Amino acid sequence: MFIQPWDAALDDAEWQHWIAAGHDFGQLCVNGPPGLPPVVVPTHFAPDDGHLLIHLARPNPVWKAIEHDPNVTFTVVGDYAFIPGPWRARPDIPPTDGVPTSYYAAVQFTCRAHIIDDPGAKADLLRRQMAHFQPDGDHAPIDPDEPPYGRMLPGIRGLRLDVVDVRAKFKYDDHKPVEHRTAVADRLTRRGQGLDIPTARRQLHRLERVGTWTP
Repeated sequence: MFIQPWDAALDDAEWQHWIAAGHDFGQLCVNGPPGLPPVVVPTHFAPDDGHLLIHLARPNPVWKAIEHDPNVTFTVVGDYAFIPGPWRARPDIPPTDGVPTSYYAAVQFTCRAHIIDDPGAKADLLRRQMAHFQPDGDHAPIDPDEPPYGRMLPGIRGLRLDVVDVRAKFKYDDHKPVEHRTAVADRLTRRGQGLDIPTARRQLHRLERVGTWTP
């Protein structure tokens, strides 16, 4: 992932807080065996003290790919919007000469994958995931010897991704003047399509913290 200096995370806390704010769905990317394409799996994950916890169906083709190469990438993307050219045109040029762009936040985790097949360990992984996704505990006990989860555990495999590196990008025109970024955030809020509003909030958050970027 190419990251311009002004698009980099301000610090580790920025991407950590962004992930913790509900950005827990992404794509697991694994190199396939020679002659086969990479395997890409969209899935939820639960962050867990330097790890990402996942479970997937046993027939998923990702397992052969991981056994071939356990070095994987997990990518999370959000708070994105298309920015039309006229919104980015300088005051001294026609609006139609403005160059469009995309705003987005992206976090890429480089990981070492570990497959979990032991029933007790899988149950523990599911309990950790449920603590993240259903913290109120409104679910049956997850016990490998008791229904309903016990009879379903053989149909899944657990996956613990040990994070070895993180690259984060927050692409919101931070190299542009404050007035430009404020105006774009206002236009996004008024347009209000898709993820326009969270994109505007992310841009204003960055604006509040960094002001005008100076090379």
